[in-house]
Amino acid sequence: MNIVAVGINHRTAPLEIREKVWYSDDEIRAAVVDLKSNVFSECFLVSTCNRTELYGITKNGTPTDENGALIDQLKDFLITSKSASHAVERKHFYHFFSIGAVNHLFKVASGIDSMVIGDVQILSQIKDGYNIAFDAKATGSFTHRLIQATFHAGKRTRTETRIAEGAVSVSYAAVELANKIFSDLGKRSALLIGAGETGELTAKHLVGRGIGKLLVTNRTRSKAEELVASLGGEVVDFERLTQHLLHADIIISSVAAPQHILTKNDISRTMKERAHRPLFIIDIGVPRNIEPSVNNVENVFLHDMDALSGIVDQNLQKRKAEIPKVNAIILEELTEFHNWHESLQVNPTIADLRNYFEAIRQEEVAKNINRFSPENRELLELVTKRIVNKLLHTPTTSLKNGNDESLEDKHTKLHIVRSLFGLSKGAHDEEEK
Repeated sequence: MNIVAVGINHRTAPLEIREKVWYSDDEIRAAVVDLKSNVFSECFLVSTCNRTELYGITKNGTPTDENGALIDQLKDFLITSKSASHAVERKHFYHFFSIGAVNHLFKVASGIDSMVIGDVQILSQIKDGYNIAFDAKATGSFTHRLIQATFHAGKRTRTETRIAEGAVSVSYAAVELANKIFSDLGKRSALLIGAGETGELTAKHLVGRGIGKLLVTNRTRSKAEELVASLGGEVVDFERLTQHLLHADIIISSVAAPQHILTKNDISRTMKERAHRPLFIIDIGVPRNIEPSVNNVENVFLHDMDALSGIVDQNLQKRKAEIPKVNAIILEELTEFHNWHESLQVNPTIADLRNYFEAIRQEEVAKNINRFSPENRELLELVTKRIVNKLLHTPTTSLKNGNDESLEDKHTKLHIVRSLFGLSKGAHDEEEK
């Protein structure tokens, strides 16, 4: 299988190194065109904030660990095409060959190789990288089938296991917790205090869960306006924060402040005006934005970072427990992909072997046809064809079934058969990748 993978990810390099070899869409396009012209017969490149990985089909022979020069060439290409030699070294990269490369890609697609186990975005990121290469005419029949198998493996892991279930980020855990308290968020309003990175992620999750009304406030009003412009909702004045508490069922606070922005007295006064209508507060600020004693106010439910981190940790453990199931699915998908690949090699070899024997049969029949009477010539054809079929029955069956042989043994057998009978390389050899 003439596939090689070279990559860098969160396990082999810190963020300040990984970001040096992050490729934009235009850079991916230029890279795969270059590699297709000079190195590979087919290739594609995937680049995210946590990984950059190159997959390519070599033009000659199955790559192995002996192909150190090729691996170094590919690592250097990824470094130099980003002008990153001042920071990135070969040691930051890993590589895989043959079925090992396919296995790695399936693990990436399933989410078990991600920084956050069960990452749901990686499948679309793989698809984006492949589509860019496809548009650039850098892909082919092998990579097309590989991507189909990759998507199938990735989707199976998400439908047949719980690898992607449960919140594994604080912002998502906050919204998930709110959804448990209020079963229908579509009938509820939420006040988001803080429009920074965490606040933005939380707002996206709220909108994704169909929050009925989203209010956003921030010390710098323009940042709140930018967030509302992209996600919808309403901007409210930060200076009138306590007044807005009257109109929200859910409060999520994430601001950088040296002291509490809401105290027990603030909430107590608010609850009286609300006629003690329940108020759900999530404090994901560091330091904490809400005075902890607020939790003692009747009908107020306060959760802080520790509580959310506990939820995240529990969900991560649940996801980790699903990894054996995911690996079992990957093994099934690898077996199916391997069988498909083997059929590319076995079927043409069988066809070539039969053509070889048939050519000899026809040549000998033609040489000796005049020795037979006209009425026996048809019988001669029949008998010689039967002899060829009987001779080829056992080797054909052996090549097709494999008799539980290892991949290496199967390749060795195919090589021996082609070598023994001098079977020339034909068009099918282009598919043996």
